Amino acid sequence: MISTSRKGEWLEIVIPEKWSNIPVQDLFRNIWHAPKKITHSLRMEKGVKVNGQAAEWTAPLNQNDRLDIRLFSDHEFGIQPSYHEISTIYEDDHLIVVNKPPKMDTHPNTTGETDTLANAVAYHLLANGEYRQVKHVHRLDRDTTGAILFAKHPFIGSMLDQMLEKREVKRTYLALVQGIITTQKGTINEPIGRDRHHATRRRVSPNGQKAVTHYEVLKTDHKQNHTLVKCQLDTGRTHQIRVHFSHIGHPLAGDPLYGGKPIYPRQALHAVKLEFIHPFTEEKIICHAPFLDNHEIFMGINPYSI
Repeated sequence: MISTSRKGEWLEIVIPEKWSNIPVQDLFRNIWHAPKKITHSLRMEKGVKVNGQAAEWTAPLNQNDRLDIRLFSDHEFGIQPSYHEISTIYEDDHLIVVNKPPKMDTHPNTTGETDTLANAVAYHLLANGEYRQVKHVHRLDRDTTGAILFAKHPFIGSMLDQMLEKREVKRTYLALVQGIITTQKGTINEPIGRDRHHATRRRVSPNGQKAVTHYEVLKTDHKQNHTLVKCQLDTGRTHQIRVHFSHIGHPLAGDPLYGGKPIYPRQALHAVKLEFIHPFTEEKIICHAPFLDNHEIFMGINPYSI
């Protein structure tokens, strides 16, 4: 693990042995893959120091050097902070993982919207005296619950975006589907596109975007004719799990948009676990999201065992 600490507006990093002899510019460019715009801004504003002095960008670093980066300047939130009760799963100076409740959008879709999770996260930061630009790294459907990752500043946001694209942010979902799936493990590899006949629905389409869902059967309930599956995605298409299971004849319970019976007040889908390596500390972060429904959907399941 890499030693880091916050010093006011600055992040201090103690250079480990593996980074010795690497120039500062190569650390930004080749290790962190920092956007050119952010790097240029830090460079012009002298926002990077080595051992208390303005960084020489081409000079090699030494083990135990103190590298300081100004990451925590105050910024506009970008959205209106608005109080809503939220459950924080993990938080540090760079990022926050929140357990999204049902019936709440991840972020505003129209100007002036204030009842989304992003608005609630902005209020949470404001209440703690943090003025940060709130950015969701991924999203969940309005009626899907579970862990969502937010970045607190643009530098970490860029790093997390790249990790998500390279599938280095591992997301695990639980879905309760109709019917009994007899194959213990499987992969649904079907492209997904828009449904021309419905504004919000998606469908499997040969002209759609590549979509891959891996699943594993955890439990079958022959009395209720349901199967509980654990899912992991190689892609993050809109409604991906809902579309894929509907396509193979097993729509999610509570999901009438895709053929499921309305036996629950929402589709039975929960983002139960989020795993990633912290971009700065290289610590493995594992977040489990407890169930939030008043009417229990995933009965007899311990989310911390997934």
